[in-house]
Amino acid sequence: MANLAGSTSGVVNDAVSDQTSKSNTTPLVIVTILFFMWGLLTSLNDVLIPHLKAIYTLSYVQAMLVQFCFFGAYFIISWPAGMLIKRIGYQRGAVTGLVIAASGCALFYPASTSGYAVFLLAFFVLASGITILQVAANPYVTVLGDAKTASSRLTLTQAFNSLGTTIAPALGGLLILSGAVLSAEQFAAMPAVEQAAHKAKEAATVQGPYLALAGALLLLAVLFAFARLPKIEHSDSASTSNTSGQSVFAHRHLVLGAIGIFLYVGGEVSIGSFLINFLGESQIAALSAADAAHYVSYYWGGAMVGRFIGFAVMRYVSPGKALAFNAACSMALILTAIFSQGAVAMWAIIAVGLCNSIMFPTIFSMALHRLGALTGQGSGVLCMAIVGGAIVPFAQGFLADHIGLQMSFCIPAACYAFILFFGLKYAGMYNNDQQSTAA
Repeated sequence: MANLAGSTSGVVNDAVSDQTSKSNTTPLVIVTILFFMWGLLTSLNDVLIPHLKAIYTLSYVQAMLVQFCFFGAYFIISWPAGMLIKRIGYQRGAVTGLVIAASGCALFYPASTSGYAVFLLAFFVLASGITILQVAANPYVTVLGDAKTASSRLTLTQAFNSLGTTIAPALGGLLILSGAVLSAEQFAAMPAVEQAAHKAKEAATVQGPYLALAGALLLLAVLFAFARLPKIEHSDSASTSNTSGQSVFAHRHLVLGAIGIFLYVGGEVSIGSFLINFLGESQIAALSAADAAHYVSYYWGGAMVGRFIGFAVMRYVSPGKALAFNAACSMALILTAIFSQGAVAMWAIIAVGLCNSIMFPTIFSMALHRLGALTGQGSGVLCMAIVGGAIVPFAQGFLADHIGLQMSFCIPAACYAFILFFGLKYAGMYNNDQQSTAA
């Protein structure tokens, strides 16, 4: 697993070959490009889920296999990714991740002519590349500056991740969902030959967009390979002063933070995954898939706006208190969406995106606080916890099939309840940096 120095111990050394690279601005800009790209790729899932559900007449649980395969890769690949990055370094690791992600995008072409199973394989390969980028980039950002502003700094880079997630649904709706979507009854009434032709036509709409993304990722990999980034190294003294054989799981705030990441990603992904179908419900907005996709952009756009706001606010407000406040607001909005109808329910669920804004970077940096030489291992644990994006939507899909889509949103509401607890428990985490790292 990658070995990083602690974010507050002051033992991280940035070995930069060029004296003009003393500033961390250039490395942050380069890493931020990666955040943008994986945001774009992740958010496109919200467009493809209803698209594939309609093409292959899937149940909600079957449709959620997209997120199960995509975010399941985080659980499977995170630990090997950490070992890979330890061996080849952060920069080469990022290039490797970009190439693998490009391969996943390229697989969408044969998937469109094969079937749903090949689509699921493509999602897994794509997510494997993104996982390597996550393992490398998130801890990189936390050490490129002062520890007390790590949450603020990671929030800023995540804002550009949200720019990608904001653009993707509208773009995907235009390029992928523009065709007429048949209901299950209409599709069943068609002759078998026409059914096959319709499936092939609709599936082929993903070919152009994902081949273009594959090319963009390969170009970014080439540019990133030749970029001049500081090498993050860990001094020998750090490895003896903080670990002495101690398990990373001995740090309670990391364990609770991993649970928080699991539930946050699960809740956020669940809402995005079901949003197009939710807005298509007759008692909510009765929107077509293509029209609803634009509102998914508002959901992710709220997170982008909130992250820019959070970047400034959390320089003065405790990250834990800001996290708890946003989690409480998320719960209130989801409950409003569950127990109301029409425009109130629609805008309530969309507004959860604004509250999501600071959650991932804040939980991530709080969980890594004062881990010292275990920071790299801690990052791997947190990235593995992103598997919540596979499990929670699957659970909500099960409920949606049995008790209805609207009531199934009680699942993400419960996720935010734990995040509220985590934020309140560690609201004063940064007030006394002289205390032991174990909570």
